[in-house]
Amino acid sequence: MLNSIDEAVDRKFLVTKSLSNQVKAGTLVHIMGTKEIDDGVVVDYRVTDTGQDFSIRFAGVKEFCQWARPDTFIARYYESFSQKEILHYIKVNNRSFANFCLPIILGVVVVAIILALIIKGTVGVIVAVVLSIAGVAASMFLYNSQKKNVKLKLYQKVSTNWGIAFK
Repeated sequence: MLNSIDEAVDRKFLVTKSLSNQVKAGTLVHIMGTKEIDDGVVVDYRVTDTGQDFSIRFAGVKEFCQWARPDTFIARYYESFSQKEILHYIKVNNRSFANFCLPIILGVVVVAIILALIIKGTVGVIVAVVLSIAGVAASMFLYNSQKKNVKLKLYQKVSTNWGIAFK
C-alpha cells in the first residue's frame, strides 16, 4: 500500500479492475502524474499496450491501490506474458485466507457436525474432530500450493533468459 499518491508517479502498476472504454484488468499502466483534490485524488496514466492517456478520480490512496497495484515482477516482464496468464496471476494473488480457505473450512465443519449427529457417541465426536482438522490442513495446503504453482509458472517462463531451472 502506498503512503501517498505521489509515490505512484512514474511507476508501472498492474490493473486489477477493468474500466470500461479505458483499460482492462491484467493490463499494465504507467502513472504519469497525480494531484490531490478536495474529495480525493486524480491520477493521469498511460496504458502500456496502447500508449493511450487517461485520467481517473479516486476517493483516496486506498481506492487507487484496490484498482491497481505495484507489481515489479510483472512490470519488468509483462512482454513475456499473455493477458490470460496475468489475469490468472491476479486472481490467485487476490485470494486470501478469508475468501478462499474459510468457506472450505466452514463447509467441512458443517459436514463434520452432521456426521457427529448421525454417528452418535464418542466415535461421532472423534470423526468430526479428525474431519475438521483434515479439512483445515487440506484447505491451507491447497491455498499455498496454488499460489506457489502460479508464481513458479510465471518465473519459469522468464527464467529461460536467466539460465535458471525451477523444479
